[in-house]
Amino acid sequence: MAAIITEKFRTHNAKQFKEDFSSAETSSSTYIFIGRSFAWPNDAVPTDPTNSVGEELDAWSDMIALKKVPTGDVTHGLVRYNWTANTTYDEYQHDVGSVGNNSTATSASNVYDSRFYVMTEDYNVYKCIRTGRSSGGAVVASTVAPSGTSSTAIIETADTGAGTGRGYKWKYMYSLSAAQQANFLSTDFMAVATNSTVSSAAVDGAINVCKIKSAGSGGSDVTHTNIDIRGDGSGGKVSVTVASGAVTDVTVTTPGTGYTFGTISNAQIVAAGATSLSGAEVDVIIEPKGGHGFNAVEELGGFYVMMNKSLVGIEGTSDIGVANDFRRIGLVRDPYNFGTTTVASASTRRQLYATVFSSVSGTFTADEEINQATTGAVGKVVEYDSTNKILYYYQTRFPDVGTDTNGNLTAFSGANAITGQSSSAAATPNTSNSTTTNGVVFVSGYSNPELAFDSGDIIYVEERSPITRASDQTENIKLIVEF
Repeated sequence: MAAIITEKFRTHNAKQFKEDFSSAETSSSTYIFIGRSFAWPNDAVPTDPTNSVGEELDAWSDMIALKKVPTGDVTHGLVRYNWTANTTYDEYQHDVGSVGNNSTATSASNVYDSRFYVMTEDYNVYKCIRTGRSSGGAVVASTVAPSGTSSTAIIETADTGAGTGRGYKWKYMYSLSAAQQANFLSTDFMAVATNSTVSSAAVDGAINVCKIKSAGSGGSDVTHTNIDIRGDGSGGKVSVTVASGAVTDVTVTTPGTGYTFGTISNAQIVAAGATSLSGAEVDVIIEPKGGHGFNAVEELGGFYVMMNKSLVGIEGTSDIGVANDFRRIGLVRDPYNFGTTTVASASTRRQLYATVFSSVSGTFTADEEINQATTGAVGKVVEYDSTNKILYYYQTRFPDVGTDTNGNLTAFSGANAITGQSSSAAATPNTSNSTTTNGVVFVSGYSNPELAFDSGDIIYVEERSPITRASDQTENIKLIVEF
């Protein structure tokens, strides 16, 4: 039994995922998180994440901070193809992959894997609906960039080597806004969005391109006009040129409407005046549902979802600090606030333990091991706020980062001294402090992370080499998810 999952399935899933970020449409809440301040075994080559429960638990245990991703920071995306002179592009075809009909330039067996659209230097995006052809019918490279933003026109360029009337044909789709350029344009990917003006001008079932499949022979040399495009639509007409007895050009003169299939037979061309022509075949190229430009996301294959989020200095008071680097980025959906089953909704969240001191001997340093001899607790310093005497730390399942020599993880508690193993700093938590300091709520000298451990669903994890933070810089995080 043969079956296939279509590209529309991928696009549908991408749409559902994108919509999940809009609180107006769903009750879900998705955060980008950063984590792991301590080094990989080889910091230049991060450990590959695994698709496992253990990976999720590790991500939670050394999570540092989170920032909510609203719908405005999410878009459908495409592979980026810059228009470049002397490059051969693919043309849109409705039947790429059928009966060995692969694309022209990239030999792709799927139109969405081919290079059939471009972005020009003015950030306009065009779909190639016909490649340029020489007078002999050979595909030529594109040498003239498409231009213009007409919602209705088919743009034909005068490409070098193309015969008269045989240049590349392009359809303007949309332009990247300044915000899309800043937030979603990367070296390899770009945003995709439907232009409402282009969409409303699109004609469902119009025919703009017909291709010569077989030129035939023996016909009378002349241009034969007003030949009907037959099929389930209406109004479509072409002119056919016969030279040296064979069909050399088919030009659509009236696109018509409503076609989901179309034909132009050898007999029609003969009846129009190409006496004795035989063996000619013409392919009628069927446009996507709604017509070219109606839905750019579906037409161009927008089954990537791009997310953009910036960490700007210290955010959310002390939620996202700058005193340490991070090596893990991920997405978590619908986490709970600590100690509850209420889905978090705040714009930023701090995912570290903290304790506050009244006095400290020495200075705790980032990434050093800390111990509380009385309780046996072990942790790893993420940040020490010397001004407010707040120590931020986490505890993981790994030795010297959270577990003791017996493999136990014990919480720091009580008025028991904490010592830094590298700095030799020492201090006793101020258990009489139950105030809010620098945005951190303390109860008897201690503060829990703001989200419940292992709540919600971690849906994306990426391991990286260390990314250093500073109060005067911005880390721009772009995540691209393919469906």
